[in-house]
This record gives sequence, structure tokens and C-alpha cells, in this order.
Amino acid sequence: MGRVLAPLGVDGWVKLYTYTETLGSLGGHKTWWVGRDEDSGYFRDFREVVPAGFAVQGKSVVAKFSDCEDRDAALALKGSVIAVLRASLPENDEGEYYWADLIGLEVVRTDGRKLGEVAELLETGANDVLLVTGRKEGRRELLIPFIASAVIEVDLAERRICVDWEE
Repeated sequence: MGRVLAPLGVDGWVKLYTYTETLGSLGGHKTWWVGRDEDSGYFRDFREVVPAGFAVQGKSVVAKFSDCEDRDAALALKGSVIAVLRASLPENDEGEYYWADLIGLEVVRTDGRKLGEVAELLETGANDVLLVTGRKEGRRELLIPFIASAVIEVDLAERRICVDWEE
């Protein structure tokens, strides 16, 4: 849901980057899980925290954790990942997906040819973009816009995305 960017002030507040659709969405969750991510893509050392304060300030988000009393404690949180329990998220409308559900899905063309799997999603402003990796040697990545004309079907049960896209 977000990441701690840096300490803010001397009272334990931190500046956050959120992956949510709106800046204030993270503040609606009463409990957060804070931990570290590894270069391997795995997360570790998550602990439950209750935000003692949360505010949207212009285009930024700031928060204070109940156990973070000074700048040193806030600095120790720099780079930490903020997560919430999946059960606390609202259900998606038809045709809407959480990015976490798309990561790792196999991407195939309409003719059945495998292109790779979704490694990441990018927000470009105009539309979201699938970063597809694991394709044939020599080309490591493929970018596919996540728009109706390119993405034909998302099948979460089969863990597959069908696209109308040329390499």
C-alpha cells in the first residue's frame, strides 16, 4: 500500500509514498503492517502498527506511528513497506484489479504464444503499463499498456492475461 520515504520533523512523523488510487486511502485503515522487502522480492519482519496520525499535505502523505517518538525512530523506518490485510480491502468492481493480483500472471497473445509474466505495473499518467519479463533470450522486458484495446482478458483463476500485442 505504501513505503516510508523519510523522517519528517523531530517528533517521529514520516513522509510516505502510497500505491493507492487516492492519497488518503491508506489513512482509512486502522491497522497497518510495516516491514522490509528484500532484493529477492520477499518481505520479512512485518509488525502490526496503529497509525497515531495521518494527513494528506498537498501531494504528499505523512504519518506517525504510535511507537515512533523521535526522528531517530522515524529514520529507522526509512524504506519500510506498509501493507494492510487483504480482507480489509474493498471488493473490486467488474474489470478492476488490484496490482498485487496481476503480478506474476502469465501473459499470452491471442494466438496462444507466451510472452512472459507480469513483473511489475507502472503508472504513466495516461494509463497503467504491464512490465512483462521472462520472454525469449535477448529481450528482457516488454511493456504493454493496460488498456482495453491491448488487454483482451484477465483470468485470475487461471493466472493468465490474454493480450492483443505484437513484440
